[in-house]
Amino acid sequence: MHDLTTHIGYAFTDASLLDQAMSHRSWCAEHDNAASNERLEFLGDAVVGWAVAELVYRSYPDLPEGQLTNLRKAVVNAIALAEAARSIDLGLHLKLGRGEQSTAGQDKPSILSDAFEALVGAVFLDGGAGAAASVVARLLGPRLDVAHEQLAVLDEKSRLQELVAARGEGAPLYTVRSDGPDHAQRFFATAVVEGVVLGTGEGSSKKAAERAAAAEACERIAVVESPVSG
Repeated sequence: MHDLTTHIGYAFTDASLLDQAMSHRSWCAEHDNAASNERLEFLGDAVVGWAVAELVYRSYPDLPEGQLTNLRKAVVNAIALAEAARSIDLGLHLKLGRGEQSTAGQDKPSILSDAFEALVGAVFLDGGAGAAASVVARLLGPRLDVAHEQLAVLDEKSRLQELVAARGEGAPLYTVRSDGPDHAQRFFATAVVEGVVLGTGEGSSKKAAERAAAAEACERIAVVESPVSG
């Protein structure tokens, strides 16, 4: 399983832990009831939750508790963990019974996500909390960045949607253009409400540009509707 340890960036001292992490109960039932990965999955579930919570807390110091929770949930779920497992070809290393093999069990989200957690649990037992946290950060950190951007876009655009709805206006429309070479493109977005341009913005991605445009539109509405002092 050298390829797998290379992918996760961790070499096991006790290789039997890795072997157990890859042993699905269907395979164990056909091999004298050998130890399955279920106990490691139980442990790994808690370790992944803790490691992601700490990673989110340290990486995004300005986020309030509610958004920290949403961000953690975006990557600590069966679908996201299964995607992370696929990114390291975890399914190729799973030991499955004949029934699961015949139904492509190596690509089932439930089996992959459980095996991913079992793998993290095995790393935790073999190398400790620091090693497990490093593996989680390496495999889930980039997904957190994507999830954070998506949540931020949703927040700004949702806020603008609510503001224009309160004014009895139609939903905002966004137009986006790009400029520059493929490796360094910049995106420019315009937020339009009822035919009026309320905000413009730019960013390194389409979503970032739309977020900036929505934020400017929200500020403009707030200025227009705020009472004049004095």
